[in-house]
Amino acid sequence: MTNKNQIQQERWKASLQNNYGAPEISLVEGSGAQVWDAEGNEYLDFLGGIATNILGHAHPDLISAITRQANELGHVSNLYSHPRAIELAEKLKELTGSTNARVFFCNSGAEANEAALKLSRLSGRKKVVSTLGSFHGRTIGALSITGQVTKRKAFLPLLKDVTFIPFNDVKAAKKAMSKKVAMVIVEPIQGENGVVVPDLGYLKALRELTSKHGVLLVFDCVQTGMGRTGEWFGFEHEGVVPDVITLAKGLGGGLPLGAMIAIGKASSLFEPGSHGSTFGGSSVACASALASIKFLEDQGILERVKALELTLKLEISKSPMVASVRGSGLLIGIVLREPIAKKFITDLQNNGVLANATSDSVIRIAPPLIISNSQVSHFVEIFRKVSASYER
Repeated sequence: MTNKNQIQQERWKASLQNNYGAPEISLVEGSGAQVWDAEGNEYLDFLGGIATNILGHAHPDLISAITRQANELGHVSNLYSHPRAIELAEKLKELTGSTNARVFFCNSGAEANEAALKLSRLSGRKKVVSTLGSFHGRTIGALSITGQVTKRKAFLPLLKDVTFIPFNDVKAAKKAMSKKVAMVIVEPIQGENGVVVPDLGYLKALRELTSKHGVLLVFDCVQTGMGRTGEWFGFEHEGVVPDVITLAKGLGGGLPLGAMIAIGKASSLFEPGSHGSTFGGSSVACASALASIKFLEDQGILERVKALELTLKLEISKSPMVASVRGSGLLIGIVLREPIAKKFITDLQNNGVLANATSDSVIRIAPPLIISNSQVSHFVEIFRKVSASYER
């Protein structure tokens, strides 16, 4: 009998473009942090749609909110307002702690960063400073400020006036700063680069430098946002406020939703006609986001995320194959002693666990924030089992 996953793989090859390659397994059902493929095999989802499904799959609160909104009002475009977009914008303002913050809704992280890029042009300046190893999206503008050569080289030439400096290097940032720079964009943690965490004080130093030169400071919180690190955005521990925050991934609780939040003077740069999005801030996606945030708040999930971080780091680091464990909250990078990450995640998958290799030596995990203690223990057990198979 032909494997159902293989059938789906062949159908994928015959109908979809090859930009992802054809996935080996086809997921057809999910519940919480568990998913099942077309063959009925069960997996523990420790990737969470790449830090997107913060409440896991088929969460009853999301199903209820989405169904209720779909029954009430569907898409209305940006020609009209609707209650859920206003409520979500108000909630995001509250989470920033800035009464003068203003929100622009879109559908993805790349779009949020494109909006930030356009916003910076309205400052009258054109230069952008980004960091090596960064990832801000795959659209032409977002790719232009992404510091990964392998993703950029096939699409050159990209936007001009972009300078890349080493991440976590204050001296390099000082050297790059001038009155011609429109914005500095940085991730609080570089997710796609292997969950690279900067030194404490780095973000604060960037805030001081950009303020001195009148430069917009943009924190790309697409991957660190919405409780992923145990904070709402992932930079709060530095005690600084950026000019712009970009969000997506976990914001919609699994539905497409992004946001560009401008704070202070930056919040007045966009005027009617400056930018737009047909589907950005749809009623259903906003309803899902509001339900997600409410659940995280009501259940005290962010505090628990920090506790799970400590457990995972402690238990994973016990493996002889692990050189180090880094990250914050439930965004964790496992650095292996050998370049076997891609084979390692295949072995994890064969043992019923889904994870991701960001490079030959780094495994990234970003499970749903509602992951249970027993599921964390199960992940550790499987990780150790796979790790032991490589030990000599």
